[in-house]
Amino acid sequence: MAPTATITAKGQITLPKRVRNALGSRIVRLEIQGHTVLLAPVHSVAGSLHRYVKPAPDLHAVREAVWREVARDKGSRRLS
Repeated sequence: MAPTATITAKGQITLPKRVRNALGSRIVRLEIQGHTVLLAPVHSVAGSLHRYVKPAPDLHAVREAVWREVARDKGSRRLS
């Protein structure tokens, strides 16, 4: 018989020990597929967040943009 768990009023469940042992991790990723929820172990928190990481901006481009903004701001102050 497959293990079952009850969802509490707070939306929490306690996974049976057999399921926790099979996962081998205290952190899990939940994936919804239709009316089914899949649990997958996450062995690294950083690995689970990789899809949210934006590439680092080009430092040279950022520096140039800031200098242009400062120059424009200083130029407009001199005119007023």
